[in-house]
Amino acid sequence: MSVLVRGIVSGGVQHGGMARRATGASGGPGRGAVKGARRPELRLPPLEPFRDGELEPDGDYDSLEFREEDLTGHDGGGARFMDCALKGCVLDETRLHHARILDSVLTGPRGVGTDLAEATLRDVELVDARLGGVQLHGSVLERVVIRGGKIDYLNLRKARLRDVVFESCVLVEPDFGGARLERVEFVDCAVKGVDLTGATLADVDLRGAAELEIARGVDRLAGAVISSGQLLDLAPVLAAQLGVRVEG
Repeated sequence: MSVLVRGIVSGGVQHGGMARRATGASGGPGRGAVKGARRPELRLPPLEPFRDGELEPDGDYDSLEFREEDLTGHDGGGARFMDCALKGCVLDETRLHHARILDSVLTGPRGVGTDLAEATLRDVELVDARLGGVQLHGSVLERVVIRGGKIDYLNLRKARLRDVVFESCVLVEPDFGGARLERVEFVDCAVKGVDLTGATLADVDLRGAAELEIARGVDRLAGAVISSGQLLDLAPVLAAQLGVRVEG
């Protein structure tokens, strides 16, 4: 068991407390340092209200505010959203396949089956979402903060995440199968039934997760850092992975 545990903590557990953040990284230059995620720095310009009524495929949306719009079933595949704010919008079955969401804030979105497959999210804040079955497979997320709210069955298979922070949110059965996670942080959030099958992790900090439950792919944790308490919680899963029977 000790060999596997060393692989899991090779991202750099800092004994005696959390690593410090400095110049974009947690900890100092030593062997135990974990690179921290860079967060987006958003300064939205003055926004005009969205008045077009319906999204269009390959549409171009610049400096717009979408306030409590019902976008159920709309097709915005391939559209570009730049310097936009979406507030309280309904995204049931909204098609945003291949969309690009850049320098934007999404606050309080809700819906089921939102299709963001192969989309690009860069410099984005997603706040207090209430979403289920979001399709983000094959997507690219860079400098993204997901804060608050609850997302059920988040599909990030084969996605690429760089500089992403999950903060104070609940993720139920998120699927990171085959995804690449680099400089990803989980802060004060619950991660339930996560699937890491085939995932690649680099500088992934799980220590701040208030709850961490790994359903599949515990063998892919090399490149992540966990706390000693989390290691104890994961002991049964690790023993099962090794084929070790624990009795008494």
